[in-house]
Amino acid sequence: MSFENIIQREFEESIAVKQRAMRENSEVLAAITEAVIASLGNGGKLLLCGNGGSAADAQHIAAEFVARFVINRQAIPAIALTTDSSILTAIANDFSYEDVFSRQVEALGNPGDLFWGISTSGNSPNVLKAAVTARKKGLISIGFTGESG
Repeated sequence: MSFENIIQREFEESIAVKQRAMRENSEVLAAITEAVIASLGNGGKLLLCGNGGSAADAQHIAAEFVARFVINRQAIPAIALTTDSSILTAIANDFSYEDVFSRQVEALGNPGDLFWGISTSGNSPNVLKAAVTARKKGLISIGFTGESG
């Protein structure tokens, strides 16, 4: 198989995945969009977290809200809970790695804020614990997961 054929196949797979995602997820993504808008409209902020590549996704999403996405606009309050190595290592050392996000939600989250957890497996203990803490504190909670999460 030539490289050109491989590249074309990859594009075709990508298109098929996007079309399936559109069919299967448009309704829930619209609901998430409405939840984000409602939280921000009521003075809330976004708290995002994840591990590994999901941490990078959380940071990228937060950056787009704070900086700009598509158009110049007012900055939108969003914090990736994955960025402060002193906080992460202090919590992991003094408590456990399972607590690295939930302690930050406890400290920074307010009722009406939005917690956004990202987990490829859908089973990351620290993301799940942060979601529980967020709910207890009255935050709106959403998750982006893979597999069966």
